[in-house]
Amino acid sequence: MRVIAGSARRRNLISPAGDSTRPTTDRIKETLFNILQREVPDARFLDLFSGSGGIGIEALSRGSKQCIFVENGREAVHCIKTNLKNTGFSDKSQIMAMDVMLALRRLDQLGQPFDIIFMDPPYRKDFEGKAIPFLLGSSLVQEGTLIIAETSLDTDISYMENFACQIEKVKDYKTNRHVFLRV
Repeated sequence: MRVIAGSARRRNLISPAGDSTRPTTDRIKETLFNILQREVPDARFLDLFSGSGGIGIEALSRGSKQCIFVENGREAVHCIKTNLKNTGFSDKSQIMAMDVMLALRRLDQLGQPFDIIFMDPPYRKDFEGKAIPFLLGSSLVQEGTLIIAETSLDTDISYMENFACQIEKVKDYKTNRHVFLRV
């Protein structure tokens, strides 16, 4: 796993051992950031269920001004810290080592919206079904905020049509998908 493009291009990233996280493949990461290329520079980026931090670090490498990583796995948090140090992005980031919903409630109290929110929750546990409605009713989004949810291909996403936002795009890959929701 590595940073694909930007100021930290080709830097290797570490990820937790075992299958507790699913690091995003370079090919999917490249496709995702090709879609996001115009929105990432100078964006405030929120990376939920961060795993090794690869998505948020890619955003920082491509010019995001800040990224907040939310992850509650101890080994994964260690990997994020190491990856941020090795890429030189520690000063542009914050790690919240806690449950995502608790972190969202704390961030909501600050009243600072994000430009892009990416979430890669454990599949088939409906975490996105809880997090997205919370986000849409919070100060963490504003008009134009892009929320990207990664799900398995077999996850029913039809309920997302009822959210107070627009499904802008659904990008299917071999085993998973990205759902792009625009506030």
